[in-house]
Amino acid sequence: MRRFGAAARFWILLVASAWLTPSVVAVAVPLQAATHQVAPPVTVELQPDTGSVGLSPYVSFHHDPDGELRVAGARRLAASGGFEPLPQGNPAFGFQPGAFWFHVRVVNHDPGEQKRFLVQDYPLSDRLDLYVVGADGQVRHAAGGDNLPFARRAVEYHMPSFELLLPAGEPVDLLLRVRSQSSMQVPLVLHTPASLAEAMHDAQWGIGLYYGILLALFVYNLVLWLMLRDASYLWYLLHIIAFGLVLFTLNGLGFQYLWPDSPWFADRAVPLSICLAQVGMQQFARHFLELHERWRFGDRVGLAMIGFFVLLAIASLQLPYRISTPLASAAVFVSIAWIAIESIVVMSRGYKPARLFLLAWSMFLLGTAMIAAVAFGLLPKTFVTIYGVQIGSALEMLLLSVALGYRYAALRNENERIVHRAKAELERQVEERTTELRNALAQLGDAHARLRESSRRDGLTGLHTRAHFREGFGQLIARARANGRPLSLLMIDLDHFKQINDCHGHLVGDDCLRWAAHVVGQALRPHEALLARFGGEEFVVGLPDLGRTAATAVAAELVRQLRASPCESGGRSIAVTASIGVHELDLLGGEDTDAALQCADEALYQAKADGRDCVRWLPEDAVPPPRTLALG
Repeated sequence: MRRFGAAARFWILLVASAWLTPSVVAVAVPLQAATHQVAPPVTVELQPDTGSVGLSPYVSFHHDPDGELRVAGARRLAASGGFEPLPQGNPAFGFQPGAFWFHVRVVNHDPGEQKRFLVQDYPLSDRLDLYVVGADGQVRHAAGGDNLPFARRAVEYHMPSFELLLPAGEPVDLLLRVRSQSSMQVPLVLHTPASLAEAMHDAQWGIGLYYGILLALFVYNLVLWLMLRDASYLWYLLHIIAFGLVLFTLNGLGFQYLWPDSPWFADRAVPLSICLAQVGMQQFARHFLELHERWRFGDRVGLAMIGFFVLLAIASLQLPYRISTPLASAAVFVSIAWIAIESIVVMSRGYKPARLFLLAWSMFLLGTAMIAAVAFGLLPKTFVTIYGVQIGSALEMLLLSVALGYRYAALRNENERIVHRAKAELERQVEERTTELRNALAQLGDAHARLRESSRRDGLTGLHTRAHFREGFGQLIARARANGRPLSLLMIDLDHFKQINDCHGHLVGDDCLRWAAHVVGQALRPHEALLARFGGEEFVVGLPDLGRTAATAVAAELVRQLRASPCESGGRSIAVTASIGVHELDLLGGEDTDAALQCADEALYQAKADGRDCVRWLPEDAVPPPRTLALG
């Protein structure tokens, strides 16, 4: 019951945040927009070594709610200072009426590269009109967006793009008018042909990897469904297909590959795919949680939601996009919150597989909520919010383990009944059932082996365990020696953590640990670091390809980020700081994992002795006192 209480409180907080976040941000956004903003730099200077340039710091905008402003009026407004800088550099405005105008001035100082491409890193805008005003006052116009056939685009890319000719040394004003019933997100990037080709290659690689994972999950669950004939797998297959279609549509790939000549369906595909994915998710939850037998009311609500999404999918064929898409996106919050409530209620009634359901789906559901939040402008477009949806492979392993466990029990009961049958048939039937049991046990053993692998994750923070770190760090040492690259080690200890547990309770302490693990993990993502929970409130980090100076800078940034924002738990803000010890391995001297950990630990203790909330390292000769890094 104590474990359930903690899980229930966690998910109640999650559901409440899913409901409160839209209202809180809706209040915050107007206040933010009203705050005085410093105007961005007037001109983007393109040098010979300039590749791709993100234009958000340079762009100013004007919202035309009626959509009546034309290019001549926009030019006059821009010349008179009537455009505003982007609020905090964020080019996402949520669902807005009318049109938005964006202005930026560009001067190309590279006579050898006069061709550039302007790319909007958001594929769902309906209509884009680009007006290029040269130094001679001549205006050139180009149109884009998914209200036009895909063949009208400058390059075959899922993001809207325009080809520009920028004469060397001449100022060129770019005025972009965007009108869309979709979410108003206009992150603009100016590319050279080479940098655009590189961006397209990276996008194709990432998309191919993700859909390869989706395909593997689909085939795996299809095989299980064919073997077990369990309806839960069938509805899960529907959800995989539908959710893959959602991302395919939201990324602009559907318009590029599936319906390039149908702008009408390009708009309808977004709410249609969202509704289809929610139908699959709700049906899967109903069958897996056995709501019809365990919670009739919850089952009826789930059916009502399925009916709502079916009706909305049909209505979206006729409703304007500005109505159907925000409605479908907002309904995602309700759908996710209700599935969490169903899981908690069914788990409270003693249905143990509901715990597996929460474990397997929690991150997936959070990622889905982030997609909807980005559409409303509630969250900024970052790598995490865009690609936060990661389908947990543990779901299949756990479901398979449960299914094989039930099958094993059924076969054992069948063997007990065989004992009472006629002696003439006993030997033959026992051997047949024994063969089946042997196969089932082999499959169960395989599932358990895979589950043991998943146990190498810390249950509280989701980070690697100490045992996994030692194995992985040994591989990093071998690779560093082979490549002649540096390797550094960080030991992190949360300051005064016992006081947090004593003053606020262990549940709040657990929240602080999870929060700290998340902050550290996000900060270390660009460094391909090996991160693990070493024990208690201690973490350990392996930093490949970084020497002591670079590793110390990374550690300083970790301390700064932990100090910058407190942990929010149960309505309370709790300050959490950390002390970090840094050590660069002596690879030529044959230093191993244990020796490196000892040196990093000594540096950590020095950081604690110097007042905590700081970074320290041991000098190479270990004679002079440790140097101090200013973290202010």
